Amino acid sequence: MCRVANRVQALQVKDVLEIIWEETKTTLHSSEVPIWKRGLDIACILLALPALGLLFSLIALWIKLASRGPILFRQERVGLGGRTFVCLKFRSMKVGADAQLHKDYLKQLLRSETPMTKMDVNGDPRLIPLGALLRSTGLDELPQLVNVLRGDMSLVGPRPCIPYEAEDYSSWQKERFRTLPGLTGLWQVSGKNQTTFNEMINLDIAYVRNKSFWLDVQIILKTVPVLISQVRETRAGRRTQLVNKAAVSR
Repeated sequence: MCRVANRVQALQVKDVLEIIWEETKTTLHSSEVPIWKRGLDIACILLALPALGLLFSLIALWIKLASRGPILFRQERVGLGGRTFVCLKFRSMKVGADAQLHKDYLKQLLRSETPMTKMDVNGDPRLIPLGALLRSTGLDELPQLVNVLRGDMSLVGPRPCIPYEAEDYSSWQKERFRTLPGLTGLWQVSGKNQTTFNEMINLDIAYVRNKSFWLDVQIILKTVPVLISQVRETRAGRRTQLVNKAAVSR
């Protein structure tokens, strides 16, 4: 019986890997995406799978209990070669949240030389309970591992932008589309919220021109410490805001 079960498990794993391979064969054959990138993505996901399964379950349960609506948020994003795909995220906002606010805020950042801080740094009433924590830690983006398995994304690369953002790109800025978008990247581990839009684009283009196996490994290893630092900065900023509000109300 054990031998039969082991054979069934082996066949299931084989079938899953074949499906992944078939779905991404076109991407792999592209000269813009080296084969080592796909191998690194799959290896990292398989190694982290036991912990990821528990984390996915806990986050999904919390979203379901904290707010009515779907667990996942689906949004069209721009990927390799300017082609669009459906990007997955854990829903961190209330159902029916006004998207125009984010659109206006983003367009303002694109036209200015101010740091690219998120809207929810100063509080956002559209967020569900603990939604700010999901966003500051990047946990809301974990479902994009499915996008990685599909071949829409990689673990490392420029963040996939929204189509209305890409519409305002200059021709030189579109060079960032010459590689798969990623969950993390050179921009994320190089200052992120302290950088301007053009500085982000330059970091993305630098990655496109210099991407390598070891650069991807270095970026992956740097991502967790950077996220921890961002969470601390966010909490410190909110404490300062609370103190300032308390001082004003006296």
